[in-house]
Amino acid sequence: MKPLDMMVADYNAEYLGISRLCLMENAGKSLAQEISYINTSGKVIIFTGSGGNGGDGFVAARHLLNMGFKVKIILLTTPSQIKSKDSLQNWKVLENMGPYLSDLEIEICTDSSQINFESLGDYEDILVDAILGTGIKGLIKEPVRSAIELINSSNSITVSVDIPSGLNPLNGDISDIAVDADYTVTFHRPKSGLEKASKENIGKLIVCDIGIPREAELFLGAGDLLRIKTRDIGAHKGANGNLLIVGGSKEYAGAPALAGLAALAAGADMVTIVCPETASIPIKSYSPDLIVKGLPGDFINPEMVETILNLSANADSILIGCGMGREELSCEALNKLVQKLIGSEKPIVMDADALKLVEKDLVKNYGDLIITPHRGEFKLFFGEKSSVMLFDLQEEISAFQSISQQIKGTVLLKGKLDMIFKGKEFRMNKTGSPGMTVGGTGDCLAGLVSALRSQGHSSWDCACLGAFINGRAGELAEKKFGYNFTASKMIEFYSEAMKHDF
Repeated sequence: MKPLDMMVADYNAEYLGISRLCLMENAGKSLAQEISYINTSGKVIIFTGSGGNGGDGFVAARHLLNMGFKVKIILLTTPSQIKSKDSLQNWKVLENMGPYLSDLEIEICTDSSQINFESLGDYEDILVDAILGTGIKGLIKEPVRSAIELINSSNSITVSVDIPSGLNPLNGDISDIAVDADYTVTFHRPKSGLEKASKENIGKLIVCDIGIPREAELFLGAGDLLRIKTRDIGAHKGANGNLLIVGGSKEYAGAPALAGLAALAAGADMVTIVCPETASIPIKSYSPDLIVKGLPGDFINPEMVETILNLSANADSILIGCGMGREELSCEALNKLVQKLIGSEKPIVMDADALKLVEKDLVKNYGDLIITPHRGEFKLFFGEKSSVMLFDLQEEISAFQSISQQIKGTVLLKGKLDMIFKGKEFRMNKTGSPGMTVGGTGDCLAGLVSALRSQGHSSWDCACLGAFINGRAGELAEKKFGYNFTASKMIEFYSEAMKHDF
């Protein structure tokens, strides 16, 4: 499990109603229990840092005291520098306990000169490394470096919390110095770095269940917003996404306009809509922020393909289908265009009419494809004549996933319960509002997903984040307007829907 995935699961558990403070309590208690299995009694020194890893150590100290151990906490920073509010709360508990318990000793070390064998005193049975965990960045600074050197030079049994400090939690590499643990107690699931690291560094690996439910990984939640890339303050125009939208027709100008406005609201720097000239003026009227290229005709046709390909050269992703219509010449143009875009390895998002016109065999082996069908479009795209099981959710999910595996791309199946599939990967989203049955919310979703893809997120993350954010914006719109809101009003809530409180 990647470190980011673990953070997402933590926050998604909180989104479900299980506080991170509760998860920290479970982690610390599990750690203390595992230590008691290694030594039934004795003296324990817990080296702690400023993050959540240190908080696990603070909790473990309380439980070890209850088990009859003598405990010394060595905090390698000042209390004011403890970053996690949950860790800080558990630190304050220890501070309140400290003066009254002879079996608990607290020492604050902010300088490397304070880290030496004298600081260990009589505590030599077990040393606990609760210093860095997954929070490592760059070279190890003092006094942490000296603490790691002291731990490694000791003859005591060493237990690392979650991952040995100094070990890269993603790939298991050591770029500077790391704790050589006899035991590593990790939580929920092993981090990817532990699976790749040397056994000499991690010792015996112990995985503890801390109460994160399966639903925290299955359902999308606010924790997934951690996956949104942060902007580089030195970035230039276009660095945060250049999106090309191909769609619109004489009858349908609103759909590509809504997709474009949604993409801008989701943070894309530049959105260009290429459309028939009869749709260009209505689309331009929606916003001066949209770049609109009108080409001769009432609908997308083969004569436009070369111009569209030239426009796509600078695009980071291409959205096709919104308001396109289903003319025979549009079908010919679409398949010719898609074939060329696949050849140039451009990320493609397909929605609405494109799903009814494209030849499935043309795109089935293309991995950088996202399709965003509702159930009717899903059936048409995959050529399913029989109804998918509706009586049991598990059977329904299994059927949809099996069908989705006919293509290598990502499928975002829209509905009251959104389902996202890519091969064996599967997530669900339950954000949304009954007010989203209004026309255009699907076009907004397509624009949002395409904007995220243009910003460099993976196709899988785009589909997952898009479903959650779009539904959350619908919920926020419902709070203000009730069920009577439009797609363009919903877009106004994208910025708020993309924010998190952590």
